Amino acid sequence: MGDRVLWDYAQTNGFAIVSQDVDFAEMAALFGWPPKVIWLRAGNQSTAAISALLRRHGEIIKLFGNDNNTACLEIY
Repeated sequence: MGDRVLWDYAQTNGFAIVSQDVDFAEMAALFGWPPKVIWLRAGNQSTAAISALLRRHGEIIKLFGNDNNTACLEIY
């Protein structure tokens, strides 16, 4: 499935995209939101490590979800 198909699906269905792929961050810069993009900049890690990363940034992610001026959030 191509990036644009995923983008359109997320946009149509009110989802955010969480990815390590820079392509989605670039699409957010080009098209704006929706959908919102959470760009994981932590490299390849286990599912448990990614889960912990997202949980550690939970408050920032909530604020990002309500921010109408930002399309992409980078998490390290």
